[in-house]
Parts: sequence; C-alpha cells; structure tokens
Amino acid sequence: MNKIEKKKNKRRLLNIFLLIVLTLAMMVYLPFLWFTSSNMQILKFNTISGPIINPLMGLSPWANLNEEITQPHTLVYADLTWREFEPQEGVFDFVSFEKKHQLARWRQQGNRVIFRFVTDKPGEDAHMDIPDWLFEKINGDGDFYNNEYGKGFSPNYSNPLFMQYHYLALKALGDKYGGDGFFVFIELGSLGHWGEWHVNSELRPMPSAEIRDLYVFDYKNAFPETYLLMRRPFSIAQKLDLGLYNDQTGDVNATNIWLDWIQSGGDYSPTEKNSLTPMPAGWEKAPIGGEQATNMTSDELYGADLTTTIQLLKQSHTTFIGPGGPFNVELNGPLQAGINQVLSTIGYRLYIYRTEIPFYVKFGNKMPIKFDFKNDGIAPFYYAWPTRLYLYDESGKTIASYPLQMDLRKILPGQVYEVPFDLPVGDLVNGKYKLGFAILDPLTNRPGVKLANETQRDDMIFEVGSFEVSWLFDFSKK
Repeated sequence: MNKIEKKKNKRRLLNIFLLIVLTLAMMVYLPFLWFTSSNMQILKFNTISGPIINPLMGLSPWANLNEEITQPHTLVYADLTWREFEPQEGVFDFVSFEKKHQLARWRQQGNRVIFRFVTDKPGEDAHMDIPDWLFEKINGDGDFYNNEYGKGFSPNYSNPLFMQYHYLALKALGDKYGGDGFFVFIELGSLGHWGEWHVNSELRPMPSAEIRDLYVFDYKNAFPETYLLMRRPFSIAQKLDLGLYNDQTGDVNATNIWLDWIQSGGDYSPTEKNSLTPMPAGWEKAPIGGEQATNMTSDELYGADLTTTIQLLKQSHTTFIGPGGPFNVELNGPLQAGINQVLSTIGYRLYIYRTEIPFYVKFGNKMPIKFDFKNDGIAPFYYAWPTRLYLYDESGKTIASYPLQMDLRKILPGQVYEVPFDLPVGDLVNGKYKLGFAILDPLTNRPGVKLANETQRDDMIFEVGSFEVSWLFDFSKK
C-alpha cells in the first residue's frame, strides 16, 4: 500500500470516527434541542363564571333535616350531645347518631360532614346535655342555669373526671370517624354554650388556657388528619394552625369584632388579657367557616344587604356557610342571583391557567410538560387530594395515567403554582395523543373536583393539550 492510499484510509477512518461522534452527540443533545421554544406550544385556557358546586366548600345545611333542601351542597352539619352519644358509661350510641343525621344518605350522595361535639345546649326546658352517669361521677359539679340563653347545665370543665371521660369519648369518635375523610371539618365544641367556648357571665367562668388547651389536644389526638376549627383565635389555634369558625356569619357587628380578633388579637375575658392571637394569614393553612347569623334573614343576606354579605365573606376568606344558610330558599327564585354570587365567591376556584407541551416527539424517552395553576377563589383547597394525568390515543382510549407530584393546598389565590412533569413516551408508537388532568376524590378514587375552566367534558377530566409522536429513528416502534 503506497503512502497516498494510507493517507486516504486514515482520512476515511477519521471521517467515520467523526461521523460516529457527531451521531452520538446528536442522539444525546438533539432531544434537548428539540424541546425548545420552536417546538413548544403554550396553551392558555378560558375560565368560567358563576357557582361551582364542589366538595369541601359551599353551603352546609343541617344533616338531620327531613324537609327538602332546595339549594345544592356538598357538606352537611351534624352536632352530637354527650348525653345522646354515651347514655351509659363506655356505651357509645353511633347507631342513633347516624340514623338521626342520615349519614348513610349523605355518604351515598357524596356529601361530607362538619361535626361538633356539645356538652351544653341551652333550651326551653330544664335539662342536661351530659349523661346522668357522668353527672353522678362528678358529683353534680357544675351550674344549672335559666337565663337569656335558655335553660341547661354548665359543667365544671376543670373537673379532672369530666376531662378524663371527655378524652375517652373523643377517642371513640375519632376511632369511628377519623379515618376515611368523611368527617372533613371538626368544629371544636365541648366547652361552653353550644360548644362555642363561652358561658353566660353569671356562671362560673371558662377554665384557664392551660385547661382549655388540654381539650384541644383531645381533639388533635382523636382526629389527627382532620382540620379542626375554633370559635376564637386562641394562641393554641395559631400554634397548631387550626381553622376558625364564626357563628354569626353575615352579621356586620359580630363579624367585624371577630375579624378584629383575627387581625389584631384581643382579650378573651377581663381576667385574660391578650389571650386572643392575631392570625391574619391563618386562612392560608386552615379553613374558615361558620353558621349563618340567626338574627339575619335570607332576604337581607342575599337580597338587600348582598354587597355587605359578599364583603364580609371575602374579608373572612370563608370556605363554607353552615349550619343555617339559604338551604330551603326557592331554587331559581327571586334570591337565587344573590345566592349564586355568594356561592361564586366563597371557597376555592382552581383552574389550569397555562400548559407548555411540545408539538412533536422525535427523540428521547421523556417529554417535558409544565402546568400553571391558579385559584380565583378566596380560600385554598385544604386537603392534599391526589391528582392524575391521563394519556389518550387518537381514538380517545386511555392508554396510561400518572400521578402528579403536586400539593393542591399550595394553590393560593393570587399566585401561580407551577407543576413540571416528564411524560414517559419511549414506548409510544407514531401517532397523535391527548392529555387530561383530574383531581381524584379519595372516597371514590374517581375525578371529583370541577375546575373553573371551560370544558366540553362532563367527567371532571380537563383536556390540557395534545402532541404527536413521529420518531426520527423508528427502529422498533412499528
């Protein structure tokens, strides 16, 4: 072989080597170059107005109502007196409670429960709301009363035996209802008239903060995975990120006082100065709700005073109204427009604002996607429900689904929440594909939340875009 031929061979080998290196480089880097702005479609989506009847928010009528409930709802309110619950020591009457409050019906209809345990409910007749056996155990330690609230018995909440049996009663409730998410919000009752943590000034005062906190921990131990709400922003509420409830929702004077507690703190009683702690951002971590003021009519709240009602709800960052509320107001009647405005205001309104999806896939095993979520409501979605991304082929058949690593609780009003995802595409054949997104209800494991996006589907799966697979080197994807 002469020198000229040797040089040609060397040059040929060098060219082959360079071609191999270039090919390998293209295989490594081209997938990244391909998913650039020139191949990236940015999709923005329209939103809807008006009320959205979604879980964990809205109206919460009494669970024991037998009359027609005309307005749509996904929550019901149930309270339970200790006397009803434990007629004999250690014997807990779940059957009567569930029958009275129609829990099987509400579960079947997809509703969830807001619950309050009560030991003193003023009424027209002399009575007790604790069991007779407990009254005997504590040697009648408490006060019978007859005042402007009504008649009843206010137990001594500092009594050690009372506290011991309270712990056991709460534990039984938590063991029964604290597991699957059917009981979704627990309003801390137990203390005071109606469980509202206050008593008439003529009676012995409420226990000290140290004693009250022990009752809070009874609830925390019984319902560790359920949101707890307090009537007032005590320091323990701020420390434990508890929610709050206002049992005068819609009443201007009472609600403004309550809002001032949340904003600035205040005195709980003449002997407890500064025991209410500011929690102006508390709504970002735990829900706000409460009973519709009993001194206000629906005609006032959803009619003549609607503007004020909306303003108070926005300032409160309200998620639910109940018990009470316009549950029996004529559907599509004269007040419906006002009710719809309220339902369009309270709670969350989650939607997908934008997605970034490539037009084509020609290389690689994964396709980068990004979702931007927003919330046009006044409160977050408070539970970390699972989410799902669905992959459809050209016929609309679901060929795969994937969980998204995201936390719905972090989609706060006024902010953008970004969710990146690498979609596996290595096993896909050439063709066109669509993607859908859904929030799953843990009780059914099916899509259960309507996004505030315009959509043509009625299965609560929102189509977020499409792409095409067209492999550049289609070696095995036939």
